[in-house]
Amino acid sequence: MHDNLNLSRRGVLAGAAGLSFGFAFKLAPQEAAAQAGPAALNAFVRIAADGTVTIVSPAIEMGQGVSTALPLILAEELDADWSKVVIETAPVAEVYNHPILRTQMVVGSTTLRGYWMAARTAGAQARQVLIDAAAARLNVPASELTTEPNTVVHAGSGRKLSYGEIAASAKAPEKLPEIKPEQLKPVANFRLIGKDVPRRDVEAKSTGRMTYAIDVRVPGLLYGTIARAPVRGSGPTSFNRDELKAVTGIVDAIALDHGVGIVGSTVEAVFVARNKLKAQWRDAPGSKTDSAAAMRTALEHVRDAKTQGVIGRSVGDANAAFAGAAKVHSSEYMTDYVYHAQMEPHTSTASVTAEGVEIWCGTQWPTRARDDAAKAAGVAPDKVKFHLMTMGGGFGRRAFVEYAVDAVLLSKAVGKPVKMLLSREDDIASGRLRPMTAQKIDVALDGTGKITGWRHRIAADTVVPYLYGQARMEAQKGVDHIVMAGSEMPHYDIPAMTAEHIYEERGIRTAAWRGIGSGHNNFAIEAVIDELAQLAGKDPVEYRLAVLKDPRAKKVIERVAEMAEWKRKREGRALGIAFAKLGLPPIGFSVAGTVAEVSVDAASGKVKVHQLWCAVDVGLPVQPQNVVAQIEGSLLYALGSAVKERVSIKDGAVEQSNFHDYELIRMSDVPQMHVEIIRSGDIPLPVGELSISGTIPAISNAIFTLTGKRLRHAPFTPDRVKAGLA
Repeated sequence: MHDNLNLSRRGVLAGAAGLSFGFAFKLAPQEAAAQAGPAALNAFVRIAADGTVTIVSPAIEMGQGVSTALPLILAEELDADWSKVVIETAPVAEVYNHPILRTQMVVGSTTLRGYWMAARTAGAQARQVLIDAAAARLNVPASELTTEPNTVVHAGSGRKLSYGEIAASAKAPEKLPEIKPEQLKPVANFRLIGKDVPRRDVEAKSTGRMTYAIDVRVPGLLYGTIARAPVRGSGPTSFNRDELKAVTGIVDAIALDHGVGIVGSTVEAVFVARNKLKAQWRDAPGSKTDSAAAMRTALEHVRDAKTQGVIGRSVGDANAAFAGAAKVHSSEYMTDYVYHAQMEPHTSTASVTAEGVEIWCGTQWPTRARDDAAKAAGVAPDKVKFHLMTMGGGFGRRAFVEYAVDAVLLSKAVGKPVKMLLSREDDIASGRLRPMTAQKIDVALDGTGKITGWRHRIAADTVVPYLYGQARMEAQKGVDHIVMAGSEMPHYDIPAMTAEHIYEERGIRTAAWRGIGSGHNNFAIEAVIDELAQLAGKDPVEYRLAVLKDPRAKKVIERVAEMAEWKRKREGRALGIAFAKLGLPPIGFSVAGTVAEVSVDAASGKVKVHQLWCAVDVGLPVQPQNVVAQIEGSLLYALGSAVKERVSIKDGAVEQSNFHDYELIRMSDVPQMHVEIIRSGDIPLPVGELSISGTIPAISNAIFTLTGKRLRHAPFTPDRVKAGLA
């Protein structure tokens, strides 16, 4: 059983034998205290009489390190002794909503930036309450008190009170103190943030003690799986139910609108039956989709000016720029569908009873998972008891929550708790894929070769309606921000530009993929920048420095070139460079420069990446070592999509079935990686996906420098390389 994993509202607020503080991120602190009583206000800090400080982390861990970083931010302002801090994962509740996204969700590398001020304010409030309580106990003005780790100090008398001593007798005030931004700790005084404080989850993961959804055990547990229809929007018209039920250990085989569910007493029995499934599926809009043919159609669309799309990004008057251009340079690039390949296939346990639903799973979108589970069970959301589990990777895939719903449907059907597990084969077959793209970029140049206009046409599936709903798409006036991410170019000196999305509705299951649209869009952008450097007869580094207008962007390019010894010639190898950014104007951009050292075996077509250098500016690095780890992870993740990973579609269904034909990079493919952090500013900027978008173009540009051939279709598989070289 895992009752200890569930943090009830009453448990959060109890504060037994200690002091409990409540903070609602959705309200200003003073409003939260005034308007919300204990029944509506969750606590973020508890301090026990023994000095233990319990901090509740509002964001879910999936390998990015937020379960340490967010409590670290709060502990900094609280002036807590980090060795006495215990971290708990927040339950699913509105007060834990992401301040920017306004739902409990972990996406887009926005977690630290989103919770930054809220977590700091919560810590500062708790510290002030401790100071006020100590002032009353010591009979001195609060202004005379300071803190050091887990201690309130009165310098004038030399007296000290530990946080535990204060918590043993003090009570939280009815109204929390108001903390203004200028009252927060000066960044120069940080003793935890910006230091290499180890992540708290590493030991448990390294020793096998970390509990994931697959580890859950409850009394009377059955096991199940779902064979989803191979095509989005399809479902079974018939299947061999009697044959499946005849398998020893099988409890039931259930027809669902979107697939077939199988439930049994053992995992082994369930997958024996799954392998015997013979189903007929109804037609769906994507039943005839062929990815190769669809790519040809997409290329026709981006080439045909009469095929209009939705303008997703626009600066200046691009039409006027092209009308007055002395020359127009045009290029085309393509990317395939790719699968998330998260380490942990989807698993969720649900128990549906007359009283409500209890569910155990890891998800990037807890609010949606709870609400959809409630809808599937036919109960109100407050009747769902949700145990949030650490995820074994997400990368955008676990923003979809259908695996949680499937567990509920199976439990509801058989009247017992069911652990729903997907095989890797079914996970790939029902994968939500990064859209396939065909892209055309036109660049307007004046008589001196200066860029005066930029037009980027992207033909791709949509994602927003499938993830967020059609209403969200309409509210955004048809702009699919996931597909269009990274097509903006604020760091370059380009006075007029448009980026346009031509919808390709192919009936394919799509999703945000790590780095969202920047992975495919920046490939085309940075390859074209390299082409323009060649056209101008300039070195790619020098050309970028000339056309970049942002000082931070210039600095990462300069530094990564120095790191890689850009001017040094390599025998049989070449370097390629690319600029990358991650973020949004309201929250700011992190920036990176990436250099790849590449060789190509002309006979086999194999591309070998020997080294990757990456200089990153992420604002204030909360945990520098973790920033390096995240950047390295993104470099490798992108490397797979650059040289190996691809999904093909035939008759609407995914053709690949496991890692023998959906190839991932192996240890022998891993290059030496060199990452350097350039600190700027006092606010953390997005990290986790930053190096995704620079990796593919850096490799592509290196291949061109080495071979003189421009590869335009990623991934750069051996067959494509050989064809390109020929």
